[in-house]
Parts: sequence; C-alpha cells; structure tokens
Amino acid sequence: MTRDRISAGRRGEELAADCLARAGYTILARNWRCPLGELDIVARDGETLVFVEVRTRRSARFGSPEESVGFSKRQKLSRLAAFYLHRHGLFDVPARFDVVAVHLLPSGPELELIRDAFDMIS
Repeated sequence: MTRDRISAGRRGEELAADCLARAGYTILARNWRCPLGELDIVARDGETLVFVEVRTRRSARFGSPEESVGFSKRQKLSRLAAFYLHRHGLFDVPARFDVVAVHLLPSGPELELIRDAFDMIS
C-alpha cells in the first residue's frame, strides 16, 4: 500500500471516530486485531455493540466508499465480529454493522454514517 493510501486511510479513521463520538457512540476499540484480521472500530450505541467499517476515498473513480464493502468483505467482517463476540464472552449482546463512508474532497471531507449497513453472514 502506498504511503498516500495509508495516510488517507488513517485520516478517514480519525474523522470516522470523531463522527461516531458526535453521534453518541462510545468507542471501545480501534484497529482491533486478531488472527483473522482487523476491525476498524468497535463501539457501543446504547446497548448495541457496533462493528464499524471505515471506507475512505479521495475520488469516485473506483466507486463510492460504501460500494467497496462487497460480499467477501462483509463475510470477513462477520467472521471477525463472531470472533470478537466469542473472545469477549458477549453471547447475548445485540450487535450490528455500520459503515462510515469518508469522501476526502478538495473542498473538505464529507462523511456518511450508514447504520445497520448489512447483516451478519454465516
């Protein structure tokens, strides 16, 4: 990954965390890693545990950020969420997946919080 892409991704995650905090979420973990991969943000929204995927784009050339969360990515996130829930003994906690789409535009960043973006895939 190029330094530019890494920098844009980090910037997107910072903006997303701020957006979630302003929306009342409590951030529990950022860049949570396990043998299966990484969850961008794990948060609480009231009683609900939320697994947040942050997608950042600098242009629409390759589609919108939210369009980049395809089936295989949703499947991987579902496995990661199940691992997280099991590891932390959270068997009866309501959970969902949100996506924060970050557009880094020359005029300034635009963010869209997509609540309950998709269902867990088994």
